Amino acid sequence: MRYGFTIPSRGPLANRSDIGKIARKGEELGFDILSVSDHIIVPKSIESIYPYSESGAFVGGESGECMEQLAELSFLSAITSKVRLLTSVMVLPHRNPVLTAKILATIDVLSEGRLIVGCGVGWMQEEFSAIGTAPYGERGAVSDEYIRVFKELWTKENPRFQGKYANFSDVTFAPKPIQKPHPPIWIGGESPPALRRAAELGDAWYPIGSNPRFPVGTPTEFSSCLSRVRENANKIGRDPDSIDLAYSASWYNEEKELLSDGERRCFTGNPSEISDDIKVFEELGVRTLMLRFGETELDNTLSRMEHFALNIKSLVD
Repeated sequence: MRYGFTIPSRGPLANRSDIGKIARKGEELGFDILSVSDHIIVPKSIESIYPYSESGAFVGGESGECMEQLAELSFLSAITSKVRLLTSVMVLPHRNPVLTAKILATIDVLSEGRLIVGCGVGWMQEEFSAIGTAPYGERGAVSDEYIRVFKELWTKENPRFQGKYANFSDVTFAPKPIQKPHPPIWIGGESPPALRRAAELGDAWYPIGSNPRFPVGTPTEFSSCLSRVRENANKIGRDPDSIDLAYSASWYNEEKELLSDGERRCFTGNPSEISDDIKVFEELGVRTLMLRFGETELDNTLSRMEHFALNIKSLVD
């Protein structure tokens, strides 16, 4: 199992000094991946439903603060040397696909091949409107096309593309990413379209376990959705085993949490309970577990990271 952690992009720790301390501490403790979330601008009035809370309210976005994801990853690539760099996730329709492909390739080159491209379609219609993207209602089709644009630019010597949202030919795209054929593309999401997209376009499926509408928070729920990913892969003639599996347990808590049925929530509780959960998901094929250790107090964040590495990870290894 590989383990990753979230780097703050908003809040009191979203500054050069604290970001640097968290990133370097994670690398020192042997974490494999760091991640940065993605918002470009947060509207003051949001009616869109946030998928990852029971209330549907956007948790933690009240201030409107957010660093730009790819700029922050570029900074992190310069102050680390081994840990991999994950967009978790990049909202594909937010940025021009050719420019985005160039920025991502540059990060991969300058980090010496450490980039992982986590992709999502987005959920906040008001943000789409403020940025001026393609129509929000077409975000799934836009995302599919943009991924194909990335692959074309990253892998072909004479890239060309004719689509509804992007068109180019007779261009040179260099430098190409160090990783071949391209940086891994992880498809985020738990909905049926996301499960189809993972099977068709992704190198990995990367769900978050806290989606109340499309739950994958228990091993049984995860297995059910995974079977649909595999079925989708079989339908298009792809080997399901070629799809890697990553999982975000962003609610990770060293205190036990109970679900509505009285059962303990996975990845909460004492070290033995959490390590047992990790083993169960590992048996289901999950090879990467992403965690959130807190983003308000530096000492507490570093302490929780160290506790996990020394007292939980060691029980699984």
